Amino acid sequence: MNRVLLISVAAVCGLSAISLPAAEPSAVTHRPAVPGVLRLQLRERREEPAGSGEVKVHERAVDWQVAETAIIVCDMWDDHHCKIAAQRVGVLALRMNAVLTAARDRGVMIIHAPSETMNIYAGSPYRTRLELAPLAVPPVPIERRCDTDLSREPAPLPVDRKLDCDDPTLDIVVRRHSRQHAAIDIIGFDGVSDSGVEIYNYCEQQGIKNIVLMGVHTNYCILARSFGIRQMVRLGRNVVLARDLTDALYDPRQPPYVSHARGTEMVVEHIERYWCPSIVSSDLTRVVPGSDDPRPSPNRPVSP
Repeated sequence: MNRVLLISVAAVCGLSAISLPAAEPSAVTHRPAVPGVLRLQLRERREEPAGSGEVKVHERAVDWQVAETAIIVCDMWDDHHCKIAAQRVGVLALRMNAVLTAARDRGVMIIHAPSETMNIYAGSPYRTRLELAPLAVPPVPIERRCDTDLSREPAPLPVDRKLDCDDPTLDIVVRRHSRQHAAIDIIGFDGVSDSGVEIYNYCEQQGIKNIVLMGVHTNYCILARSFGIRQMVRLGRNVVLARDLTDALYDPRQPPYVSHARGTEMVVEHIERYWCPSIVSSDLTRVVPGSDDPRPSPNRPVSP
């Protein structure tokens, strides 16, 4: 029987207590696999002709089954040492939650990955759901962190990372986050994990082949986490970045001396060229008409 687990954050973080439902291992259930096809408009970049230095944008459509698709919400924390970055996350969280709600309603798996806050979610069905996935053997090692891969991308990234906070006065760089931003709902059959191993195990268990990354920060965790773009591509997943639901850490006082918005776009363009395509998040909010209709049972004749 489920019980309520009270987790006191105040004891460790100086915050008010929150409560999450706890779960017995035998009571953990999983998202039903339902019909439905997402039609994603992919944007990617290629050098054409090779060696010319000319990069061209290409767009193409792909169809993904909702039952084989998961969204990973990366490090959408409740606070950050860079205050303007935290403010942008707050705005992003509201838009993101609307997209996640629509995608969840259509059968897409939602995995919340607010790194370094797993103690808050311990014992909840969302956390237990991923912890209990049976161990699977990956085709390549799952690294704790995947930094720049010179075998397929140039270094450094297109925006400078020496001073990456665009606050007028830079504060001490210390951990200020304690959980995921409260504007993003964790509900239903959602999962919670900051472990690339756990997420890989769960995806194998559930037959998830397609991964959408959204969240922050594009030039750090989105690329480099154990569940981030670099690792997911190496694991052979179909990976896309939701380019309108991400943000980079970049200070316009640093090279290449462009606006913060343009700096984020430049990182997205780097990803599109060297790692994976991007999409706009509205692609996740609807399915191909008729693709989610009931499928005939193999034991029931189809009506004429």
